[in-house]
Amino acid sequence: MTPTPLRIAVAGATGRMGRMLVEAVAAAPDTALAGALDLPSCLLLGQDAGAAMGLTTGIALTSDLKAGLQGAQVLIDFTRPEGTLAHLAICRELGVGMVIGTTGFNNEQKASIADGARHIPIMMAPNMSVGVNVVLKLLDQAARALNTGYDIEVIEAHHRHKVDAPSGTALKMGEVLANALGRDLKDCAVYTREGVTGERDPSSIGFATIRGGDIVGDHTVLFAGTGERIEIAHKSGSRVAYAQGSLRAARFVVGKPSGLFDMNDVLGLG
Repeated sequence: MTPTPLRIAVAGATGRMGRMLVEAVAAAPDTALAGALDLPSCLLLGQDAGAAMGLTTGIALTSDLKAGLQGAQVLIDFTRPEGTLAHLAICRELGVGMVIGTTGFNNEQKASIADGARHIPIMMAPNMSVGVNVVLKLLDQAARALNTGYDIEVIEAHHRHKVDAPSGTALKMGEVLANALGRDLKDCAVYTREGVTGERDPSSIGFATIRGGDIVGDHTVLFAGTGERIEIAHKSGSRVAYAQGSLRAARFVVGKPSGLFDMNDVLGLG
């Protein structure tokens, strides 16, 4: 007997990441599109969610959150913080799990998500790429080994349309590095340098942000020592990796009664 496919809804379904997710859900043999959400201002509302990709999904784009989530088991959300919190309220009401790839949350918004996870399963990560999450584990090991005599800088580059900086992935890298070194990122992060800054504080973790063109996402962590430099980098050439990681996360979330998870849980990285 053919297993029942996992029913997935996609938020921001007409955006760059949303279209990739719709296509990935439609292509996977064990998943089915159950809902496609977008803003009331979207000109494509009412049309098939796969039309822009030449697909027929049988699911119409809607701005009605309850209608769009009614038949879903899990929502994949790569939108904006305000939108994600609105989606969370309805998911919590309907018992729909969430995979959250949205970045730029403040502490109060993160607390709201943690509270929601007491009622539904939520997997939240700033980057769904399997490769990026393996890199995070490598950074933890590298920082512990290179804990003295090396200056650490995080350099990230994204497309011109990205609205937050540094990227959520860069900030997560900074958190991993700071934790491995026994520091608090909010106390040691340096996000801007201009004018006469004085010598570099050896306990700091610097960030550099690049925005331009259609760069999907590049992240490099530089450990600069005396006589040598070590770089650990991840470069995304396509959003496919994010979509596939999101599907993997959705499969993980379904069946969990509640809880807040990350990609380490999904990948079994501890």
